[in-house]
Amino acid sequence: MNPSQHLDSVLGPALIQRKVEHRYRHRRTLGSAQGPLVRVDGRDYLAFCSNDYLGLANHPAVTAALHAGAERWGVGSGASHLVNGHSLEHHALEEELAAFCGRERALLFSTGYMANLGAVSALVGKGDGVFEDKLNHASLLDAGLASGARFQRFLHNDTDNLARRLGASDARRKLIVVDGVFSMDGDTAPLPALADLAEREGAWLMVDDAHGFGCLGATGAGCAEHFGLGQDRLPVLMGTLGKAFGTAGAFIAGSETLIETLIQFARTYIYTTAMPPAVAAASRVSLRLMAEEPWRREHLHTLIARFRRGAQSLGLQLMDSATAIQPIVIGSDADTLAMSDALAARGLLVIPIRPPTVPEGTARLRVTLSAAHTEAQVDQLLDALADLVPRTLTQRGVTS
Repeated sequence: MNPSQHLDSVLGPALIQRKVEHRYRHRRTLGSAQGPLVRVDGRDYLAFCSNDYLGLANHPAVTAALHAGAERWGVGSGASHLVNGHSLEHHALEEELAAFCGRERALLFSTGYMANLGAVSALVGKGDGVFEDKLNHASLLDAGLASGARFQRFLHNDTDNLARRLGASDARRKLIVVDGVFSMDGDTAPLPALADLAEREGAWLMVDDAHGFGCLGATGAGCAEHFGLGQDRLPVLMGTLGKAFGTAGAFIAGSETLIETLIQFARTYIYTTAMPPAVAAASRVSLRLMAEEPWRREHLHTLIARFRRGAQSLGLQLMDSATAIQPIVIGSDADTLAMSDALAARGLLVIPIRPPTVPEGTARLRVTLSAAHTEAQVDQLLDALADLVPRTLTQRGVTS
């Protein structure tokens, strides 16, 4: 082989370029259970970078259910759902999720990525059209591209732009796909307007509610509940269990026909081993706690309001988010890295997010809040930001 074609020789320059651009990603090693206070790479931090929005990832009742489930069912499920891996725990969790979401059925997937890939590819293909918000999660974008349908991206939360694209499409089936809460900006999709548009244009609406499920709505049932959208108006609802639930996995909820279609045609459901039954057992306890302890959502929203007031008083550039995701836009990749490092030096872990994950010029500190945080801990972060953020960054404007 020509040395210039060796795998390392071909791939290496792109890694070097990432470092030059201040966009090289580094893995950190967690040495403790998840929570506000964590040990990472041998050092203790107050963390604001977890998706454990309700503080359930290390809840004693949830961990006890996992232990008990492993004692009864073992560690692995041993097979796919359609072979011999669909346990009573899986089935009970699906029924309880469907009832919680106000849908006829729910179907478990091993990850959110697999749920999105499986659902989109099962619903549309060649001759169809899939229409996605430009800021959708990577799993949704990949799902649209992999489906074989004509893939179009519309301007973020711009229903007029979407309406023009839908009206010009002659696709057999039209599927609109959006995040309920956008993972990098923290804002919500205009779901009622999207549902109206879908109805007018004969399209289907699918929502990935990974970051809204458990946190939004009167009972925590997410964006669908928050906006009052039932199964007819929002026929394809996806939620994850690895965020507010504190466990792992994901699900699609909808009609009997939808779920049976996914069982027959969603390749990421058919051709993979089922999640461990013990994880399903733990998730059932998380669901019960979400219903029985509304104070978790109430406290989370108190913290969100407290952080936004404090950050705005410092002149920090926030985004239009009323959710647990509170990005602070810095702009420069290098400045964002420097801010994250300075916070880490003070024992505060806030992860920098840079392109290509977010658009050019919008590098940010992605602050995520949890019901497990205290008001004093939020104030500790605000005090550090007050000391560290240069005036040149704080005068860029505020989005309230």
